[in-house]
Amino acid sequence: VQVVESGGALVQPGGSLRLSCAASGFTLGYYAIGWFRQAPGKEREEREGVSCITSGIGDTYYATSVKGRFTISRDNAKNTVYLQMNSLKPEDTAVYYCALDFRSCGRGWDTRSIGSWGLGTQVTVSS
Repeated sequence: VQVVESGGALVQPGGSLRLSCAASGFTLGYYAIGWFRQAPGKEREEREGVSCITSGIGDTYYATSVKGRFTISRDNAKNTVYLQMNSLKPEDTAVYYCALDFRSCGRGWDTRSIGSWGLGTQVTVSS
């Protein structure tokens, strides 16, 4: 099973982007999904949790750094999870990864509790 991210781009500070995490061959809603990011110069082990949504009812959680600016959502008909990012800042620049089966959603950002990762999509915030 795998997920594929899309939607990354170069955007000016204050701008918006919507990232997508799409699945095929299985039902995304059965799993908790997380969005993580890896900033330039950081190692894989330093990926930062951004947001996650639980399976089923879809409770949502956010890192303090993005709360009020980012919104995670799930479209079951399209089998896709979205991350709407508004008021983007240069420090949001990173490769954004979709994390499938994020079992710690709501209880921390432990990357050891992730089933698999997508390949990532680059978000660059710069004027």
